[in-house]
Amino acid sequence: MRATVPIATYRLQLTGKFGFDAAAAIVPYLGALGVSHLYASPFMKARKGSTHGYDVVDHAAINPELGGEAGFERLSEALRKHGLGLILDFVPNHVGVHFADNPWWLDVLEWGEASPHAVSFDIDWDQLPYRARGGVLLPILGVAYGEALEKGEIELRYDADEGSFSAWYFEHRLPIAPERYGEVLNTVVKQAAAENSPAGRRILELVTQYEGLRHPNRTEAPTFKTRLRDIEGAADLVGRGLNAYRAGPDHPSRTLALHHLLERQHYKLGHWRLASSDINYRRFFDINSLAGLRVEDATTFRVAHRLVGKLIAEGKLQGLRLDHVDGLRDPMQYFQRLHRLIREAQGKGKAGKSLYIVVEKILGEHETLRPFVGVQGTTGYEALNLITRVLIDGGGLDPLDETLRQATNIAPALAPVLKAAKRRVLETLLTSEFTVLTRLLARIAAGHYSTRDFSADSLRQAFELYVLHFPIYRTYLTPAGASDSDRALICRTIEQARGEWFSADEGIFDFLRDALTMDLIKPGRALHSKPRVRRFALKVQQFTGPLMAKSLEDTAFYRMPRLLALNEVGGEPTAAALSLDEFHGAMKLRARDWPQAMTATATHDTKRGEDARARLMALSEIPGEWTSAVARWKVLNAPLVVTKGAMRAPSTAFEYMLYQTLLGAWPLGRFDDAFTERIQAYALKAAREGKQETSWLNPNGPYEQGVENFVAQILDRSVAGEFLDSLENLARRAALSGALNSLSQLTLKATMPGLPDFYQGSEFWDLSLVDPDNRRQVNFAERASVLKTLERPDWHALARHWQDGHIKLAWTRHLLKLRNEIPDVFAQGSYEPIEVSGPHRDHVIAFARRRDHHAVVVAVGRHFAPFSDGGRHWPGAGAFDGTLHVDGYSVEGFGNKDGVTEIPLSALFVDVPVAVLKARFVGSARPATKRSKQFA
Repeated sequence: MRATVPIATYRLQLTGKFGFDAAAAIVPYLGALGVSHLYASPFMKARKGSTHGYDVVDHAAINPELGGEAGFERLSEALRKHGLGLILDFVPNHVGVHFADNPWWLDVLEWGEASPHAVSFDIDWDQLPYRARGGVLLPILGVAYGEALEKGEIELRYDADEGSFSAWYFEHRLPIAPERYGEVLNTVVKQAAAENSPAGRRILELVTQYEGLRHPNRTEAPTFKTRLRDIEGAADLVGRGLNAYRAGPDHPSRTLALHHLLERQHYKLGHWRLASSDINYRRFFDINSLAGLRVEDATTFRVAHRLVGKLIAEGKLQGLRLDHVDGLRDPMQYFQRLHRLIREAQGKGKAGKSLYIVVEKILGEHETLRPFVGVQGTTGYEALNLITRVLIDGGGLDPLDETLRQATNIAPALAPVLKAAKRRVLETLLTSEFTVLTRLLARIAAGHYSTRDFSADSLRQAFELYVLHFPIYRTYLTPAGASDSDRALICRTIEQARGEWFSADEGIFDFLRDALTMDLIKPGRALHSKPRVRRFALKVQQFTGPLMAKSLEDTAFYRMPRLLALNEVGGEPTAAALSLDEFHGAMKLRARDWPQAMTATATHDTKRGEDARARLMALSEIPGEWTSAVARWKVLNAPLVVTKGAMRAPSTAFEYMLYQTLLGAWPLGRFDDAFTERIQAYALKAAREGKQETSWLNPNGPYEQGVENFVAQILDRSVAGEFLDSLENLARRAALSGALNSLSQLTLKATMPGLPDFYQGSEFWDLSLVDPDNRRQVNFAERASVLKTLERPDWHALARHWQDGHIKLAWTRHLLKLRNEIPDVFAQGSYEPIEVSGPHRDHVIAFARRRDHHAVVVAVGRHFAPFSDGGRHWPGAGAFDGTLHVDGYSVEGFGNKDGVTEIPLSALFVDVPVAVLKARFVGSARPATKRSKQFA
């Protein structure tokens, strides 16, 4: 039987090359590993060739490239046979648009606001300037519109099978509004000189039957198209007559004809760069080909979730991971609807809580997840960063701060870096979304005499200061108003923004505050437009999340290379290390409030593999050696830096980041050309994400070429042999220290409150870089073969050969075996810190998980430099001097049923510096900590 709450999940990235049948083939391996649920990337129908599945074009169909319904059935059967459940990464919030594969989007292009699907997209129809009719901007052109038109790249075509017209720009289909068919057909018949031909006469007769404004309308159009299609000879005639619209450099009249036709559509074509300033549909972040979906619309929600409901009803889906919850207009409403859908799918009288649900949500430093109905927690970014921070040596961070200053001239302060990044994103990537909001705010102000003197420019500046100071991803207002916590957050941010305002205030910040909290429309207040105020306040919530994500994760992380282990999703580059007491406190809260949240150490979105990050943690233990190494490397590689005028490629900050990247990803064997290419690809992406010397929007060719050449040369032994020798020496030590950190990281993930998630392939050493590098093919056959040899692991031998990664696989299975044997202890047990005494007490994280009398005792080593000679050798048991105090527990393998009170660390850390032991509580039994009612 599948557990309602997963014991452990395993994330698989499904692609056309690794579809349902490939996933079904590894189900026996996952079962043998101890995983309870396969956690699949999105498998609804996505854009052809999608490598990730997030560009869904039809929520109601299973992706045929993965194997379609038949393939999914085979996977379901394999999971059922081996007792595994299925969790789906579901994308409720956006869909793939443009091209020719999304029927909803194509219908909106054809019919505009009259399309029944128009309500599903967040389009500001009236925003396009200098245009008599509303429309949606399509920033799909690779060159300026005029150039594309004159070069003949935009082509009008007739689909003889449908009886329809569309303009095409390469693979992009742009349906022509049927109300313009009469105009087009009159022109093509005249161009073909076929007015008196049988086909020509019938076409003209058809046109005359639908004369008048807005004809054929939506009701008439299907009949019109069918009759046109059925006219004998029509396809031939139209094909000849379309020459009237064949634009080209030598055909100005035809070019003008096509231009006039396109200008009368429900869309406006534009260069892709226009998206940053003029786009008028809500996107997923700044991705033009992903349009926001308005699931707050009841019909849109119902249709988008129909297949999910079907799979739940059929018992083929046991959990959901909700992607990008911050993009929802009203998450509270969404989860209430989802809860009802689940209950209906499972049958009347059955509670919907049996479906496991987590949300992708990035929490700020002191932010807690809101209690959404049915949600067990987040996907685990906050847990990832807690683990990282407790394993980092806080004593090394100050020296690393000084190294950052010396190597890059950057101060270790995040606030100014983040603020500058937000300004850059506002000025480039998200200008259009910001403009939509400021225009709406100005309209609200102009709607009442008491606020109409607030100029649009002043409102824009005030609102900009607000979003620059907004400290987290979003608030959670509902149409009814703001909660106390959201109101307090808005007010604090308003005061910070006001503090940087140097013009006359005259109430503008009070007005902005009241618009953001919706107090502006409270009874007794001046009569402002309620729909506009609600729309503004709720849309701001959907804007601040993408702004923070693009500014922090995708910009500041690439500008602040203090210690890249901290530059992780959900973390902060300048975060402090956690003390043992702080970690234990956080775990107690997690056990109380979110005991079944997911715990991840690697995902498809993390900035580097979990073991690359574990290596970088070790730099905090040897900051002096690291500083010396970097100083030497900069001198050795100085001749390879490209300089031209004021340009330095790479910049000093980027060079420092590259050295950390190399150390984290350095292969355990010899590196090859493929490794060089991986680092070059990473360097290009990182440089563009940083948005300083180059960017995605405005690539700086000379700088990018300089960086590429620098990477190639420092990884060429004939050019940089001395550097490589030095790097390899330190990398060997970082690899060993990283392996020790990795076992500690793995142990914490599998035993702390929450359920562990394993990213594909990470049961061996995971030294991958940011996507797409972390989506490389995984050799599951090798892992399955090795797993079969680990029935009775020889930990001493595994530790001796730690480089092959088999020790990580063996320890993973050992931990999952324990979780399967005592699932309630991990799923519902309390978290109780255990005292450690002795000289090395600060090097051990110790705690018990307990439910009733069943327990497990956990001891995890950290800060291994003193025990491994700075990463030169695997630590022996005798290296650890300390005692674990296990009063009240009878620990398996240590003492009789009455228990022993002390266990030497040397007895625990015999071959590996981690230990997880079954125990029985023999003290006074207290009930395990329960979730507080607000989270039930």
